[in-house]
Amino acid sequence: MRDRDHTKMPQGRDIPLLLLGIIGISISGPLIALSTMPILTLIFWRNLGGTLLVAPFGIRNLRGEAIFSKNRRAALWSIAAGISLVAHFIGFFIAMRFTSVAAGTALTALQPLFTAYFMVRLGGHIPKRAWVGMIISFSGVLIITGIDFTISTRAFVGDLAAISSAITAALYVTFGAHAQRSLSTMSYATICYFTVALSALPFALFIDGGLTSYPIHEWKVLIALIFFAQILGHTMYNLTLKRVSPAIVSLIIFFEPPGSALFAYILLGQLPPAGTIPGMILLLAGCLIFVLRTRSKSESPATNIAGEVV
Repeated sequence: MRDRDHTKMPQGRDIPLLLLGIIGISISGPLIALSTMPILTLIFWRNLGGTLLVAPFGIRNLRGEAIFSKNRRAALWSIAAGISLVAHFIGFFIAMRFTSVAAGTALTALQPLFTAYFMVRLGGHIPKRAWVGMIISFSGVLIITGIDFTISTRAFVGDLAAISSAITAALYVTFGAHAQRSLSTMSYATICYFTVALSALPFALFIDGGLTSYPIHEWKVLIALIFFAQILGHTMYNLTLKRVSPAIVSLIIFFEPPGSALFAYILLGQLPPAGTIPGMILLLAGCLIFVLRTRSKSESPATNIAGEVV
């Protein structure tokens, strides 16, 4: 990844793909909040459904990509991405059940900031303006979590789960970018989503107590979750990782909180608590500064968000 420009904005077909991704993941939170299906069971069915939809394309490519000989390393990156994704899902689903959709998605949108932190820890460089944006965003986070903590301990637990889901999501896109250096997106998605489903299955069986005994409403929500969140959300983002830096793909996540808040109002009639609004404004303002960061020609490239994790 050292030869990739990690500050170059998406162009051409990647723009509509990322817009579809924003819509997909923005609907995810409200849909999860609508469902009462146990978390691990929901994760299993969502990713099994995603696997079945992408597998016809992925399996066709796997043999030509020599997945069992030359591309074993890429397969391992795909599995690592799947393990990170299941951890992300667990944290995100808990957040959607324990705290408000607005607060949970806002905290999960810290994914790019954790990605940047990983970059610094691995010897990368972050421009000064980006640091200013991160400080402002974290100020907003403190306001949001502080307000939720005063409301209830349950909401605070949801906030912590959302933050953990942001960390694991950063790992997910990082590992996914590595895998797609030599695998097609559909091959990668097939391995990744199947890893998530396989990881969640035993827990769904023995902890949640079953896979099928749920009313028709739950299956309708599940189908919507597979179509919007898994295919329009995750898969569209994965398609862009072939050409767009994971740093930029992660930055797009900043637009999820207002989108989720809109869909939460439409689907749930749920408005964010008035006290969280200043925190969300600070969070999004910091994100905007981060997105619009500039870099002088004399600075070393701010690369390797994905490339350093090898």
